[in-house]
Amino acid sequence: MSETEREVIASALSSLDLEAHLAPYAVHSSHSRGRRFQETPPAARTEFQRDRDRIVHSKAFRRLEYKTQVFVNHEGDLFRTRLTHSLEVAQIARSVARNLRLNEDLVEAISLAHDLGHTPFGHAGQDALNECMRDHVGFEHNLQSLYVVDQLEEHYGAFDGLNLCFETREGILKHCSPENACRLGDLGERFLKGQQPSLEAQIANVADEIAYNNHDVDDGLRSGLITLEQLSEVSLWYVHFEAARAEYPDIEGRRLIHETIRRIINTLIVDLIEQTSRNLARVQPRSLDDVRHAPTLVAHSEEIAAQAATLKRFLFRNLYRHYRVMRMANKARRVVTGLFHAFSDDPRLLPPAYQARQPAAEEAANDAPGTARGTSQARLIAHYIAGMTDRYALKEYRRLFVIDDN
Repeated sequence: MSETEREVIASALSSLDLEAHLAPYAVHSSHSRGRRFQETPPAARTEFQRDRDRIVHSKAFRRLEYKTQVFVNHEGDLFRTRLTHSLEVAQIARSVARNLRLNEDLVEAISLAHDLGHTPFGHAGQDALNECMRDHVGFEHNLQSLYVVDQLEEHYGAFDGLNLCFETREGILKHCSPENACRLGDLGERFLKGQQPSLEAQIANVADEIAYNNHDVDDGLRSGLITLEQLSEVSLWYVHFEAARAEYPDIEGRRLIHETIRRIINTLIVDLIEQTSRNLARVQPRSLDDVRHAPTLVAHSEEIAAQAATLKRFLFRNLYRHYRVMRMANKARRVVTGLFHAFSDDPRLLPPAYQARQPAAEEAANDAPGTARGTSQARLIAHYIAGMTDRYALKEYRRLFVIDDN
């Protein structure tokens, strides 16, 4: 292909409006608030497609395959991991965004990146690391995801991190304490002003909950920690379970469970689209700025929200607080806490790559205002631990505390 032909093709691709179908209050990549470091615009994809692609190719995304959702990775091959969870969130979010004429590429990028900063061992690991970091502004996995895409990924010669668009980074930051929001500049403004993120970010948030509630039911049944008899008390489950049995009286076991769960997910998605459409019709936003100043618009109807909340409470009581899950959570906390204190007591135990990142003496002695002395060092250790997979954290723990391990 000649240079002239390449130029003609590039020109044709750049002239295509890949977002012409979007609603006026959707996020258009051509109106993005940009990247932290300026780059040449992509020729054959939108800015948010570029963000999605960078996330998929990141090391942190690959590590999610071996990070706990509810069950630690080695407990079974078929249980969900952070990776499969993120893929399910993206699938649900894209379906909703498409029906509402919102930006599918942005909602997919946010969904795939939202758990990049999660610790090993799920919420138990996060809680343990937050306790370890109590004197150093704490640990928030959403903020850690931002650290990953802004600083910790090492792919490009011109900058640290992935240099994602403002809107993708904003969507990743689902929660943020006021203290941390103050340090984030424009990105933290909405938390301080009580404003909303984009509709795309709101969709990713709700899709996250739809995904984990339903796949935790599936994994809980597969593990035997919860039973069909227990679930019969949950209306959202019971209605769809009976409907599946009525339509397919001969199916049972895993097939019946899957048929029930897919119906629940469909009900939640359809209700979310319908209620959000009603909310949009009532508020009538004409721009992204209108969305930011409106109440939360992406939501379920009151009836379905109540049913989903009942399912969530059931899972909390019967699965997340099951004694076997609690035993593993206790082990996880001991591993994360032990690693943190070992590295804090003697940073020379850190791998060479992290020793090379040790904060300079003047930086360590003059941490950010309002933080305890040693915060820079503690944050470096938190970065290292948060980036571990379940099995790597267990292996590192054995290396440090088991005499006959290398």
